[in-house]
Amino acid sequence: MIYCDGRGVIGAYVDNKIMAELKMTIKRIDSGEMLSQATIHNGVACVCGQMATDRSADMKAQTAEVLAKIDDRLAKCGTDKTKLLMVTIYLSDMSQKSAMNEAWSEWMGDPPRPARACVGTPLGTADTLVEIVANAAI
Repeated sequence: MIYCDGRGVIGAYVDNKIMAELKMTIKRIDSGEMLSQATIHNGVACVCGQMATDRSADMKAQTAEVLAKIDDRLAKCGTDKTKLLMVTIYLSDMSQKSAMNEAWSEWMGDPPRPARACVGTPLGTADTLVEIVANAAI
C-alpha cells in the first residue's frame, strides 16, 4: 500500500504477513531428482557444485568448462559473474591450483573479484579435477 503522510512524503507499507511470504519464496532452477542447478532466495542466487563433463581434460580446461556452466546458471537466475558474492572452489590436487587460477583470471576479466575459498579434497571421481559452487546477488 502506498501512502502520503500529509507533508508530501510518500512511502510504502507492506503487510508483515505478505513480507514474510516474500522472504520465504524460494525459486528452484532446473530441479532434478537429486538437486537443483540453482536456487534463488532473498535476492541471492546459489549455484550448485559444477563439474566438467570432459573429465579427460587438464585442470585449466576443466576449470574453463565449469566456469562456462556457472555463466549459464547465473544467466538463468537473472544475474552474472559481476555480481558474485562468494565462490568456493574444490580441487582434487592443490599442486594444480595455478592452472585453475589461469582459467579463473581469464574468465573473471576486469570485474571486481568476489570472496573466494579454494579447498583441496577428493572429488566424486578420480578424473574430476575441479568443482565450483557460487553465490551471486540478483
